[in-house]
Amino acid sequence: MLRIGIVDCDTSHVVQFTMRLNHVGIDEEQWVDGANIVAAVPLPSEILAQEKIDEYVEQLRGWDVEIAEKPEDLLEMGLDGVCIEAVDGSVHLERAKPFLEAGMPLYIDKPFTTNSEDAKEILRLAKANSVPVFSTSSLRFGLEVVEVLEDKEDKYGKVVGADCWSPASLHDRNPGLFHYGIHAVEPLFTLMGSGCDHVQTIFQEGAEVTVGVWDDGRIGSMRGTRAGAHSYGFTAWCEKQVVTTSINSGLIYRELLKKMVDMFETGEPPVDLQETLELVAFIEAAMESQANDGAKVKLNR
Repeated sequence: MLRIGIVDCDTSHVVQFTMRLNHVGIDEEQWVDGANIVAAVPLPSEILAQEKIDEYVEQLRGWDVEIAEKPEDLLEMGLDGVCIEAVDGSVHLERAKPFLEAGMPLYIDKPFTTNSEDAKEILRLAKANSVPVFSTSSLRFGLEVVEVLEDKEDKYGKVVGADCWSPASLHDRNPGLFHYGIHAVEPLFTLMGSGCDHVQTIFQEGAEVTVGVWDDGRIGSMRGTRAGAHSYGFTAWCEKQVVTTSINSGLIYRELLKKMVDMFETGEPPVDLQETLELVAFIEAAMESQANDGAKVKLNR
């Protein structure tokens, strides 16, 4: 059984992941085998109130998860992997660095970082120390997204365009789409693949739309909502069919954790960090376009 640690406890993911991996407090349908959360390090947060962090920590403690004082303590516990769970993406490089230098496999929760410089430094450290690392929103592994991509019976054919949507609440610590709109950007890149050349953004208080043009001429877009009803979903224009569907968020943590456990076992990340770097560049370009009244902005990739 793999032993996994958590750094930062300012997101409900620390509870949701532990329930599924440790088989506690949740239906068996949601269980993921092969790993247990055995330790966690709560740290101060600029986004979530300390009272809520304390609540999550007490839940973990009740499931026999050891609560450590500092991240470096996890390096002395013989762990097989660590999850960087700070909801504040601006601290992810700082949090990840000691583990990368120690050769510890990492899952870094969304957003990977909040700028390309930090993202490239994590990639450099991962390569220099031969450390498997990946980062993603769990929406990437929604069963509806996976069905279109796997398409074993050639029901849909190649994706020639896509439009994805999700809530897109804002926070200064995770600017632009880094905070919550990333839940639409991740499925967009999953469906379209890498290769986005430039973007344009229309931004209003209640919503924003970013349209990207890929190197091969395909168009992909995302809509982030801040007013009215919210949901997760996509339309994929494929060679043989047009697919429009919501994404069932009830199973996305389970599917993400399966991929995470597999990486900790095999050392093979399920998402290429080069694609993740491009995703960061996409969000940066979207913010630059917004700041310039929807101007076309090339990705710095």
